[in-house]
Amino acid sequence: MTKLISWNVNGLRACVDKGFLDFFYTVNADIFCIQETKLQEGQIKLDLEGYCQYWNYAHKKGYSGTAVFTRIKPLQVSSGIGMDEHDHEGRVLTLEFDGYYVVNVYTPNAQRGLERLGYRMKWEDDFRSYLKALDFKKPVIVCGDLNVAHKEIDLKNPSSNRKNAGFTDEERGKFTELLDSGFIDTFRYLYPDRKDAYTWWSYMFNARQNNAGWRIDYFCVSDRLKDSIVSADIHSSILGSDHCPVELVLKQV
Repeated sequence: MTKLISWNVNGLRACVDKGFLDFFYTVNADIFCIQETKLQEGQIKLDLEGYCQYWNYAHKKGYSGTAVFTRIKPLQVSSGIGMDEHDHEGRVLTLEFDGYYVVNVYTPNAQRGLERLGYRMKWEDDFRSYLKALDFKKPVIVCGDLNVAHKEIDLKNPSSNRKNAGFTDEERGKFTELLDSGFIDTFRYLYPDRKDAYTWWSYMFNARQNNAGWRIDYFCVSDRLKDSIVSADIHSSILGSDHCPVELVLKQV
């Protein structure tokens, strides 16, 4: 079995002060991916015995950023998707293993007023092409904060959010295109009708206490890995960020 965790920590230094390491050691993942580290190189030192650490920092200080901690040594690691217009924000880390790729991603937010929706659409097409090129070589596990609730079941208040960032028709359509190009949303594959399963809650309006959330953090895998899926879970009780960790367990691949 291979256990993978993904968590948008919304600032790793703050999350470490709120119990990150307790969860890290308790969950005992083989591969642990984080997004929104908000770090530059040298700003934190984590002693994670038994784990290799890989980081991708944004050029802009205190912004974005991804990291992967893995007990399984990768064959190679790359940052970004090979396109300069997308590769300055520390959003993608790809680890190649014997039988598969793991791609850790922090998808750009369309932002309030949808100021960045046009860029987001370009990103979606280019990132999907990147994943498809990897998938041509070997199966892909892509995880992270994808910044979209795909279906109405994936957020508490769909009707009032129809034109808001993360639930526009355009963003939802791009997620559908990703699935149609040969990927599976592992949680929905196992639990097609499960309601009130969210991974992000606003800090306003007591949203977390009321479970008025969104499911925007995912593990998606190549179709041909579907028979390897053992379990997919959402650790909604874990605090420390406005997101909670998500988990995928696969048979050995």
